[in-house]
Amino acid sequence: MSGGTEGEVQHEIVIVGAGICGLATALALHRKGIKCIVLERSESLRYIGGGIGIMANGWRALHQLGVDSILKQTADPIVGSKDIWLDKNKQRDMSFMSSEARCLRRSDLINTLYNALPPNVVKFGHQIVSVKLDPQTNNPILQLQDGNSLSSKVLVGCDGANSVVADFLQLKHTKVAGLCSARGLTNYPNGHPFTNEFVRMKRNNTAVGRVPIDSKLVYWFVAHPWVQTGKLLVFFLTRFEVMYDYTQIPQDKELIRQYTLQSVKSFPKEIVELIKDTDYETLSFTRIRYRRPWDLLLGSFRKGTVTVAGDAMHVMGPFIGQGGSAGLEDAIVLARNLAKKMSMTPTDPRSIEEALDQYVKERRMRIVRMSTQTYLTGKLITESTPLLVKFACIILMILLFRDASGHTKYDCGTL
Repeated sequence: MSGGTEGEVQHEIVIVGAGICGLATALALHRKGIKCIVLERSESLRYIGGGIGIMANGWRALHQLGVDSILKQTADPIVGSKDIWLDKNKQRDMSFMSSEARCLRRSDLINTLYNALPPNVVKFGHQIVSVKLDPQTNNPILQLQDGNSLSSKVLVGCDGANSVVADFLQLKHTKVAGLCSARGLTNYPNGHPFTNEFVRMKRNNTAVGRVPIDSKLVYWFVAHPWVQTGKLLVFFLTRFEVMYDYTQIPQDKELIRQYTLQSVKSFPKEIVELIKDTDYETLSFTRIRYRRPWDLLLGSFRKGTVTVAGDAMHVMGPFIGQGGSAGLEDAIVLARNLAKKMSMTPTDPRSIEEALDQYVKERRMRIVRMSTQTYLTGKLITESTPLLVKFACIILMILLFRDASGHTKYDCGTL
């Protein structure tokens, strides 16, 4: 730590957000011998979402961080996926036998990354309200909610879909998809009856997904359209319409459980029981947010020595299961480029800017491709998408993504 202007504390590198990407970025820098701090607005680590799928590309990044062997002990391999259309009595299977895929507890992933860091790297209870550049040094200055401020030589925003750092970079605001999702974890003390597959079932415009984490724990989600009228949220469900006050649902665990049970009552009994027996503490409800592919293609992801990573950079829908793994890739690429430049000219701001430019260059087309595939997939599974648009999406999917699982074969390289 070095001295800043009066009333400020200056650090070499500040990361905003102690989620998966923020902690992974801090750990990647630590592995390269670069000191940093992570500012987290909450008073403790957060595990919203219950479970998270990590595909082969994500495991390559975790291997570079040195935590893959620990995490593989917490979850069983997923051997394939199964899509079931209950209305059409149709099924499609896909094997993962040649590729690594597991569903992790978010808490296991976050705790493992956190525990691999030196003590006191993460500073809890530090909420960022704005960012500006020092007119003399051009260093980023972070204004905290408590009135204090911090200065740093490098600022990395890993602060999610509603990123303060992304706002400073003047990125286009995230869009809200026409879908909402409830998620949770269910424990089976005597063991669950499911195979180690990711199973998605669909009836009308409600989709249910389930995937085992281990022999006793199962992660699930329920997704369907969101239509808002005044202060009412309308869930168009199978054969009926239910109305809830949408301001209550994200906070009220019992309401999440009730509406989710209502939405799956026409699904197989095993699905109803899965949700009925879920762990209350793991329940969450969210609207799906994303950055449009063309915004990622054209957006400016660096200003001075400020950049973004993870959802702050490329939040996307869950349709190809790459949100978390993409953030892990960001961490490796960013740390690699910073370490390369800082080892040669550690105090030269222009050298740091070049490192961030190289990071953005390496990541841009990768995240554009993933975002495009996610965007097209989302359009295809949304009932309200016009038929002509769906036809165009099918053509683009055939042209651009003939190998539907090609995104898992990417290697972010060595740290």
